[in-house]
Amino acid sequence: MILTVAIINWNTREDLLVCLDSVGFVTKGFTVETIVVDNGSQDGSVNEVKKAFPLVHLIENERNLGFAKAANQGLQKASGRYVLLLNPDTQMKNGAIERLVSFMDAHFDVGVAGAQLLNADGSKQNSIANFPSLGTELLNKSLLRWLFPKKFPGKERNYSEPIEVDSVIGACMMVRREAIEQIGLLDEDYFLFLEETDWCYRMKKGGWKVYHVPQAEVYHFQGKSAEAVKKEARVEFYRSRYHFFKKNRGHFQWFILLMGLMIRLGFQLLAMGVVSLMTLFTIKSWREKLSINAYLFWWHLRFCPKGMGLKQ
Repeated sequence: MILTVAIINWNTREDLLVCLDSVGFVTKGFTVETIVVDNGSQDGSVNEVKKAFPLVHLIENERNLGFAKAANQGLQKASGRYVLLLNPDTQMKNGAIERLVSFMDAHFDVGVAGAQLLNADGSKQNSIANFPSLGTELLNKSLLRWLFPKKFPGKERNYSEPIEVDSVIGACMMVRREAIEQIGLLDEDYFLFLEETDWCYRMKKGGWKVYHVPQAEVYHFQGKSAEAVKKEARVEFYRSRYHFFKKNRGHFQWFILLMGLMIRLGFQLLAMGVVSLMTLFTIKSWREKLSINAYLFWWHLRFCPKGMGLKQ
């Protein structure tokens, strides 16, 4: 049996090398085909992979095409029964891949299985996502998970067995080839964020199940590639939410979401401005939040243009 591991990289050289090393040492009982799609990295990622992992299949893009488009390049080259989409800022714990493969082998109606993501200290990250709704996007997600744990599962509960969910976080998700062939590739209108949620939504509509497998544990050192471009990355998060709503919830709910998020941004901008002024702008974290909120609010006032995010 062949398993394809597809990793999408953008300027995360050191994390990528650790990720590839962990993949190479934890797989047993099947052949692993590893594909790295590099989105125009400028940090020497490609040369380092060629030197350290010569058997890796490299796809070199001249510029950042976004996650969905790059992932589709990897999916189209994949020959495995399953494809493990993996972020470069992950590190597989021993047995994680095998547990995902075993679960998929035993459950033929599952199209997607996601791992339990961990912080560097071993504490749990949210690895499950509900399909976006006006409730999830305008209310506090942590509060929803606390009040309605069955409807909104999350890291607050310990799961001893795999559970069926709406969607999994795409940092580590295993996808069945037959499901891909039926449902199609990722929607390339998503540049970054929510592309996996949209994919799971389509999987569910097509009759496939989506599961969270807590026994498969993976370290996830979050958001390294987006850390240097916080404002632009936040724009892409908002843009992806709006695209999901237009596509899957209709224009009326999209408009309600747009108005609700703009109002919330306005209040946040005002509050951070007052707090920063009272502290004479001496607290760096508050200055950063003020700057990001101002950038997002200005992006909305300009009718959400492409040029202010990562997608040019």
